[in-house]
Amino acid sequence: MTTPEQQHEGHVGADMAGTMVSGTDQMAPDDDFRSVDDHLARVLAAAVRPRPVRVAISESQGLLCAEEVVAQQALPGFDQAAVDGYAVRSVDVREATEDNPIELPVVGEIHAGSRQPRRLQPGQAVRVATGAPLPTLADAVVPVKYTNGHLARVAVMRSVPSAAYLRRMGEDVQIGDVAVRKGDIIGSAQVGLLAAVGRSKVLVYPRPRVSIISVGDELVDVDRTPTVGQVYDVNSYALAAAARDAGAEVSRVGIVSTEASRLREVVEGRLLMSEIVVIAGGAGGSAGEDVRAALSDLGHIDETRVAMHPGSTQGFGRLGPDSVPTFLLPANPMSALVVFEVFVRPLIKAARGARNPHRRVINARLLSPISSVHGRRGYLRGQLMRDESTGEYLVQPLGISGTNMLSSLAEANCLITVGELQTEIASGEEVQVAFLAQRG
Repeated sequence: MTTPEQQHEGHVGADMAGTMVSGTDQMAPDDDFRSVDDHLARVLAAAVRPRPVRVAISESQGLLCAEEVVAQQALPGFDQAAVDGYAVRSVDVREATEDNPIELPVVGEIHAGSRQPRRLQPGQAVRVATGAPLPTLADAVVPVKYTNGHLARVAVMRSVPSAAYLRRMGEDVQIGDVAVRKGDIIGSAQVGLLAAVGRSKVLVYPRPRVSIISVGDELVDVDRTPTVGQVYDVNSYALAAAARDAGAEVSRVGIVSTEASRLREVVEGRLLMSEIVVIAGGAGGSAGEDVRAALSDLGHIDETRVAMHPGSTQGFGRLGPDSVPTFLLPANPMSALVVFEVFVRPLIKAARGARNPHRRVINARLLSPISSVHGRRGYLRGQLMRDESTGEYLVQPLGISGTNMLSSLAEANCLITVGELQTEIASGEEVQVAFLAQRG
């Protein structure tokens, strides 16, 4: 069995807020819970794409193109040899065979990059290198392997048709063609194409800026030794890594005091330089009340219970003059990462312009039974495998005894999604799983 190494961002159209569970497994949550679908729709409605910026093409990889790049010159810009060989008129070698080669005088040689014009006369050949401009009147290239390779008088032992072994001017891109379209993700091929049409800069949508903040009197940074009652700040590091994986430009602010004036000062500053703000440890209990009270002057954050587990208690709102989407996540790292995966990651993807901000979802057969909470959509860690003999996907649940097992998420390569109506699923039954980023 092998673990899959594939991930997909596809076209979604109208169902931008689509979820991972088929309709047959869904139900309306209790009155005091908001459904995952409803909450996700609210989150995605807040997606704001950063303003386009012009960057060097060497810095554009992975970004969304924000303009139609129209070629101002043809590619290639001249007729050129596609192989090392001899430029000829095809009519002069049409009778050439190995038994009856045709000999032509070689009247010169053209290297790649040559700017000296040459003219070919009937019954002549010119030695050319790959990428070299063709002499006038030449309409084909005979590869060296079809000749005796002589430099003064070449014997051609195979005929070639017109246009053989050459690249015509504009064959790849014509003047006025769109080389890179608005909305395309710029990869290595697009960078090469931009260079090929003479563009040194391109207009792109930059990565959304995400600020990650941790709150909690019990937290210490990893460069300090925790005393009794203290724990390391896991959330700011884990969530910053998750945001980078989603394609964001990340600022890990780290631990911030819940003292109202200090927290407000830090968050207000981050709102000016972020498209998304995430506050871990700011949901639920007295800490959540303190955080929301401290930020109340900046806008409204709705702390709600979402019909999911883990991570049902969370907050979301839009703060500051630019209405920046702001999340309050649970303090528990496992719950915080799952909430990030279900809501924050899709928002980052939507802000980047992804047509479908969701993970690829497939069906897989359970290798062990699982249980879930009635009325809530469950997100359980799993190890996805594929049976090499049948091609069937199989999934082994991990860490099903609790929500605090961060180590099991590190081993997981998928999230098993359990519908709100399901409480017990037996081994051997099919479930839906969403691919997580692959370790490689």
